[in-house]
Amino acid sequence: MTRRANSEPDAVDLMLEQWRRERPDLDTSGLAVFGRLHRAFNRYQAHLTELFNDYDLSISSFSVLAALRRLGHPYRCTAGKLADIDLVSTGGITQRVDKLQTAGLVNRERDPEDRRIVYVELTEKGLAAVDEVATAHFANEAEMLGGLTHSERGQLARLLSRLERSLDLADMRSLAADGESQQSPP
Repeated sequence: MTRRANSEPDAVDLMLEQWRRERPDLDTSGLAVFGRLHRAFNRYQAHLTELFNDYDLSISSFSVLAALRRLGHPYRCTAGKLADIDLVSTGGITQRVDKLQTAGLVNRERDPEDRRIVYVELTEKGLAAVDEVATAHFANEAEMLGGLTHSERGQLARLLSRLERSLDLADMRSLAADGESQQSPP
């Protein structure tokens, strides 16, 4: 695969240069990472939104369908487990499932022994839809990563995993500091 070198500064490069000029005392290395991460995420999300719109789905609706598909046959789980998988409230899952059920992509079924438990299950139409959309989605992602070699993709994935662990550590330090400040006398 041939790659085109791009020596043109991007918007983040320009911001970094402005900060270096105006405040050379600041460590702006975070902007070099998070500025680009933010810009890349916004572009990624725009691509996803466009693709999912072609299938009359939202990103969040596809997320529910994909979660059910990844679970394997019988492509079913409780609404509570779906909420955990999607990291949203049960109310958020209820709204998503309502829309998917109206579209005929999922069914709801109450547990016969405990009526409080509701199962969500892909319909045949839902299974066909998620398979079709997943094929297009992963092809779309591969296209977006087309400027990176396979090795670079792996390296970036590893670095992003390390970044996530670094953010976890920052969260833990913040929680510890908050706990200490609440215990300190005024």
